[in-house]
Amino acid sequence: MSTSEAPEQRRILSVLVAAQILSGAGLAAGITVGALLAQDMLGTTGLAGLPSALFTVGSAAAAAVVGRVSDRHGRRLGLAAGYAVGALGSAGVVAAAVLDSVPLLFGSLFVYGAGTAANLQARYAGADLAAPDRRGRAVSTVLVATTLGGVVGPNLVAVMGDLARAWGIPALAGPFVLAGVAYAAAGLVLNVALRPDPLLLARERAAAPVVDGGPPRVRDVPAAPGGVALGAAVMVLTQLVMVAVMTMTPVHMAAYGLGLGATGLVIGVHVAAMYLPSPLTGQLVDRFGPVAVAAGSGGTLLAAGFLAASAPADSVVLLAVALALLGLGWNMGLISGTALLTASIPLATRARTQGAVDVGIALAGAGGGLGSGLVVAAAGYPALALSGGLVALAIVPAVALTARARRAESVATG
Repeated sequence: MSTSEAPEQRRILSVLVAAQILSGAGLAAGITVGALLAQDMLGTTGLAGLPSALFTVGSAAAAAVVGRVSDRHGRRLGLAAGYAVGALGSAGVVAAAVLDSVPLLFGSLFVYGAGTAANLQARYAGADLAAPDRRGRAVSTVLVATTLGGVVGPNLVAVMGDLARAWGIPALAGPFVLAGVAYAAAGLVLNVALRPDPLLLARERAAAPVVDGGPPRVRDVPAAPGGVALGAAVMVLTQLVMVAVMTMTPVHMAAYGLGLGATGLVIGVHVAAMYLPSPLTGQLVDRFGPVAVAAGSGGTLLAAGFLAASAPADSVVLLAVALALLGLGWNMGLISGTALLTASIPLATRARTQGAVDVGIALAGAGGGLGSGLVVAAAGYPALALSGGLVALAIVPAVALTARARRAESVATG
């Protein structure tokens, strides 16, 4: 860790890592079987993307609330509240499956999305006290912690299904039991241990006078609208593509007779690729800049779309590779976009603006999840995967245009 960073940063990152490991299990367990549970209860593939849309819309609503609570009271209360609401939603999904109540399922999935919002906004907490030249690595440390829970969660689908049946609960609701416990535990860890609060301490340090021998001064940043727009665009596009393809992959596999074990393996590989490369991505962001890494995310997602579209439906290996590339492209877009965003927003409005951007990210995911089922029903899974890759490629010209505008501004002011 850089000597220019606050000594409290190491403790804050440790607490965030513990909470992310727990919440990763809750996040991944739900996304593995959400579409299958809806398909089972609704009896149609066309609406199988609805669960993803519902909990991402819920995530959008929660992102705004978590951002505002964090802005006023600090990251600790904002994130802990998000996880508590997510745990409540998980319990509601289980109850809906037991009662075979579609309205309760829809409402509970919306509430469940609060856990997703808290899981993603934790990355901002890791960057609040980070030195500018280590911001990418700070964000990546928080994200990579989700890997353990994110890989374990999908691979416990069969086990949780067996336990659920033993308890008289439908098998597909079993992973949501795990999600509820994991989210509740993550919220408890943050509420008890995330002290000092990183955002509040960053504001205090930025406002304090410089004293020789005192704690490191956290530097505030001026507003940079261009950086906010580019960071938001990169994260919105990567989320749209990732959610759309990920949501329908389990349905695509089930249609060709592949069981929950194979589905859990593919989604586990995907979630691992979403988070495990984070340390390398963070170093690339800090060394080459977030703009270059953002451009790379577009190319990676394009490759994922082509491979998923061309892979035989019964090839678990090729689908796993395609979903791994999908996760990697999302990882590169999220870390580079987060670094761009954080470097472009002053501390006074940082949490609120970050929450607002995460609303857009969640809504993009909701559109991807809802539209994915309709696309697959009308044109098939390969068409969905290929179109997703082509949409992701739009990141590259967006990056090029912003870079050109920055160079022109630098020449004009220099």
